[in-house]
Amino acid sequence: MCEPMTPVFQSEPQLGSAEFIDLLHRSTLSERRPVEDAARIEKMLRHADIIVTARIAERLVGVSRAISDFAFCTYLSDLAVDVDFQRQGIGRRLMLMTHELAGTNTRLILLAAPAAESYYPHVGLLPHHSCWMIAPAS
Repeated sequence: MCEPMTPVFQSEPQLGSAEFIDLLHRSTLSERRPVEDAARIEKMLRHADIIVTARIAERLVGVSRAISDFAFCTYLSDLAVDVDFQRQGIGRRLMLMTHELAGTNTRLILLAAPAAESYYPHVGLLPHHSCWMIAPAS
C-alpha cells in the first residue's frame, strides 16, 4: 500500500498562468474567474503581493493569491485546491502561510465562494456581514 504524498508549500511569485488556470478548473474556482482570458490571469498573478503554492510530486494542487499592504490588511483573492486533494488541510495551510508572509498583524479578508461558505468557519475565520463592492465593468 502506498503512503499518501505530503504537499510541499512554498512562496511562488513566478507561478505561470497556464498552470494556475489548470488548477482553477480542477478546483471549480474557474466558474468565478476569467479563465478564458490568459492575459488577464497573467496580470492577476504578476500584480499579486503573495502567491503560495502546494505541490505534490511537483503537481500543483493548491494556490493562495493575496494582495496586502503588509501592515493592516491582506485580501486573500484566490484560494484554490484541486477537488481530488480537498479535505486534507491544504487550504488551511495555504491561508496560514499567506497570513504569515503578509504579517499576522494584518487582518486576513476574503469573499467566500457560495460552495465554500461553510468551510471558512471550520478553519477559524469569522463572518463579516457588511461587505460592499462595485461590480467590474463588462
